[in-house]
Amino acid sequence: MDQTPVTLPSDDDGELTKLHPNYSHALRVQTVLNAIPFLIGSLVLETVFRGQGYFPSGAIAGPVLLIAIALVIRIPTSRYNARGYQISADRLRVVRGLLFRSDTVVPFGRVQHIDVNQGPLDRFFGLATLTLHTAGNHNASVSLPGLGEELAREMREEIRAHIRRETM
Repeated sequence: MDQTPVTLPSDDDGELTKLHPNYSHALRVQTVLNAIPFLIGSLVLETVFRGQGYFPSGAIAGPVLLIAIALVIRIPTSRYNARGYQISADRLRVVRGLLFRSDTVVPFGRVQHIDVNQGPLDRFFGLATLTLHTAGNHNASVSLPGLGEELAREMREEIRAHIRRETM
């Protein structure tokens, strides 16, 4: 899937660019890793209460497992579909959120420095997070996770070039 940034018109109602498809897989693995402590806890509770005859076998761990499976299937896809970005000649727009929607526009003129970060899951899936640090204290950092590693570095260089042109 081509994830080349597209220079869009200056209006903020344009179509958003989707994140890298591997981001959905990374979110799914992250959700599985977050569910493991709950599954272990339910197994421990079940072991403790099994000898006392309070619950039948599987009464605690079974529902926890079903909820975990439902969350692993549903949440990553929803989070992936709720995110996107739009880059134009002079700004980056980042949209995210399921319940609480956030639509942030960062003018390149306000950017002080730019980071490209990768955690272990990001490296495994070939992803990176682009973080723009701006002047001010409200929303001083805006992160855009789920970009292909090469695209994140290209976007960083494109924004740096714009900043250099603007300061000259």
